[in-house]
Amino acid sequence: MSKLKIFTKGFFAENAVFVMLLGLCPTLGTTTSAINGLGMGLATTFVLVMSNIVVSLVKRQIPDKVRIPSFIVIIASFVTIVELLMQAYVPDLYDVLGLFIPLIVVNCIILGRAEAFASKNNVIDSILDGLGMGLGFAMALTMLGAIREILGSGSIFNISIYKGDGALVFVLAPGAFIVLGYLIALINKLTKKV
Repeated sequence: MSKLKIFTKGFFAENAVFVMLLGLCPTLGTTTSAINGLGMGLATTFVLVMSNIVVSLVKRQIPDKVRIPSFIVIIASFVTIVELLMQAYVPDLYDVLGLFIPLIVVNCIILGRAEAFASKNNVIDSILDGLGMGLGFAMALTMLGAIREILGSGSIFNISIYKGDGALVFVLAPGAFIVLGYLIALINKLTKKV
């Protein structure tokens, strides 16, 4: 598989949110705004890339019986780093996402990529896979958050687009399901899966 294909599959062919429907807890829970979606997406991307690197480097030293628990410990280490960095440098974002940051440890996207890709490939391909899948996830969360923010409060990245109140439903949990459903339908239509 070419390096470009490894990188781009996370954006389109195997997008975690729009195609594989993975990681829906942070997708639906954190995307009340574009900033929140981008922050969660970038935090997940960091953990994904770093855990892919370490898993790819130590794959031969890990016995099969403890492979999955070992991957979880590696992932948890990088989640702790992200959590501490967010607390120190972006406390406002951490206050909003705080509950969801520890859940990155059990995000099936990260464990799935460690098991299915990084444990079977070299470091460079694992980095490209982590970047592609992570940035594709970040793109999906940012897009979902931006649409919800525009429809719910009339702004994007806290910049007002129109005066007046938006539809409150889009800021609440049902709005996440509605927007995600329409985005999945649109992407399926554009890729001719429907």
